[in-house]
Amino acid sequence: MLAATPAPAALTPTRAPARPELLAPAGDWECARAAVENGADAIYFGLERFNARMRAKNFTQADLPGLMKFLHHRGVRGYVTFNTLVFTAELADAESYLRTIIAAGVDAAIVQDVGICRLIRALSPDFPIHTSTQLTVTSAAGVEFARDLGAQLVVLARENSIAEIEKIQTAQAESAPPLPLEVFVHGALCVAYSGQCLTSESLGGRSANRGECAQACRLPYDLISDGQKSTSVTAATCSVRKTSPASTSCPIWSAPVSPRSKSRAG
Repeated sequence: MLAATPAPAALTPTRAPARPELLAPAGDWECARAAVENGADAIYFGLERFNARMRAKNFTQADLPGLMKFLHHRGVRGYVTFNTLVFTAELADAESYLRTIIAAGVDAAIVQDVGICRLIRALSPDFPIHTSTQLTVTSAAGVEFARDLGAQLVVLARENSIAEIEKIQTAQAESAPPLPLEVFVHGALCVAYSGQCLTSESLGGRSANRGECAQACRLPYDLISDGQKSTSVTAATCSVRKTSPASTSCPIWSAPVSPRSKSRAG
């Protein structure tokens, strides 16, 4: 089995930090350097396959050793997004990717597929698993399910309100120890629940759970009632700058920013 190499000040489930980890997206070296220069505690990024932003810029397996060396030298963690559903015929390739990820010293994999969580545990007893927002964890029961999968951190579905997050944390108070929670503070807010949207696939044959989301929910739509057009609607961008869980009594471990498809200037 492969042993994981922890990063500087790796997250451990004891108690929430005074300030949440600032987690920034990066699709290339320019974005990674910009994130580090602007104070990110960690970055998340995809590789050539098995990530939910296949249409965006991504790093390669060959980039991993140099990228992780760059990040760790500056005290920054690096997480690989492995957040798509994986078909049976792809498991051998998925295992090869995971072995490369673990050997390169990546600090965690952000995972959607339950089978991939179990595959990671078969490969390594201690490599950190962060369950993706695509896993649709919206309750304390979902957090416990992630715990059973061997997760070290749970990224909650973006639809959770602060009150719901606080309820999950209260329920976790009875756990020993509670699992760290991650909550998105900026980015696209899907119409459907995270990881449960079939709109892109049904309209254009591009599955959101296979990294090919066409973001059909971002297009303008007319709302028609009784044959009368009343208003135009479109999905909004999630931005909790004024109401972030970090500014409430709700303790969270990590506050990621999205999307990865933007450039450094964006």
